[in-house]
Amino acid sequence: MTTIQMYKRSNGEFGIRNHLLIIPTVICANQVANRVMQLVPDSVAIPHQHGCSQIGADKQRTFDVLAGTGKNPNVGAVLIISLGCEVIDPAELAREISRTGKRVEWFDIQSVGGSIKAIQHGTQLAKEMRAELDRMEQVAAPLAALKIGVKCGGSDATSGLCSNPALGAAVDQLIASGGSTVIGETTEIIGAEHVLAQRAADEPTKQRLYDIVAAFEAEVTRMGEDMRGGNPSPGNIAGGLTTIEEKSLGCISKGGTTPIKGVIEYAEALPQDGQGGLYFMDSPGNDIECVSGMAAGGVHLVCFTTGRGTPTGSAVVPVIKITGNKQMYERMQDNMDVDVSDVLQGGLTLQQAGEAIWQEIVEVAGGKLTKAELLGHTEFSINRIGPSL
Repeated sequence: MTTIQMYKRSNGEFGIRNHLLIIPTVICANQVANRVMQLVPDSVAIPHQHGCSQIGADKQRTFDVLAGTGKNPNVGAVLIISLGCEVIDPAELAREISRTGKRVEWFDIQSVGGSIKAIQHGTQLAKEMRAELDRMEQVAAPLAALKIGVKCGGSDATSGLCSNPALGAAVDQLIASGGSTVIGETTEIIGAEHVLAQRAADEPTKQRLYDIVAAFEAEVTRMGEDMRGGNPSPGNIAGGLTTIEEKSLGCISKGGTTPIKGVIEYAEALPQDGQGGLYFMDSPGNDIECVSGMAAGGVHLVCFTTGRGTPTGSAVVPVIKITGNKQMYERMQDNMDVDVSDVLQGGLTLQQAGEAIWQEIVEVAGGKLTKAELLGHTEFSINRIGPSL
């Protein structure tokens, strides 16, 4: 297969979903956004706790994540709902997202007269926008247009032995087809950053990998903390992981074997050079914050390995759950999409497991719903930098 049916956007990008996205600019608008979403089928919202009492880098980060999520190619149109007095400017946010050519509308709750009127106004707008999206038809798009994120969470010993390297084999296949992949979790390459750096395509990329790890370690030291209190987590340790180095060696294997072409910031858009390849995003290990950053960076879907089991998804990108833990898979089949545990029993090679994951990627890109989508998991979270005012 060399093409996938996708939705073509005005800026030339392609999406594998056609979401109507409802963005509250501030926590005060969350309830109105959620009610509009509930009243308009096939819409998604991204409630969050930010948007006010923020300055500097945190204010910019909130803006960038909201804008990037709205720009994601899986989003066909955006409705922005603000309160009317927050630090995130809804008009500026709308202008930034509309650079993609998609329809963007906004209003504020204070101006329309409170929550009830805002819900009525937003619902009317959202239904009109949804009807427009429903008239869009898919077109054949090249497989090389596909961009995926790779993530691990709730890891155990089977993650590094099985599901992560199997996912790495699938990543290699995507990149060989001309597609793009982003791997993240700066906190979870610590102790193995030198191994990853050896794959850097150039010296600046190698140095950048070392720099982002050093910056994180310096911040933990400044706080007077020891990251080993939270990483490996209690669940990681119970699952057989003993050190951060051991966890990191397993973590980096999900990025395959190709050169790392560059390091991008949290929520930064993947390069649109048409060349594809592997990139590293300077992002936290926290599952939802990391996936949300990748979605804001423009990935179409995320492949998420887990040994302990986790149900979380994303509002705008499908999240494929992959495991190498047979017992957990049997307990949590409601949440798991791909079981590659036969690798540990000798029934599959890592390459065959990678092929199974690759086939799932192609099917999900072609419209198959993941378990997280079927269950309505639309988790969203913005990584913060400093304190609120």
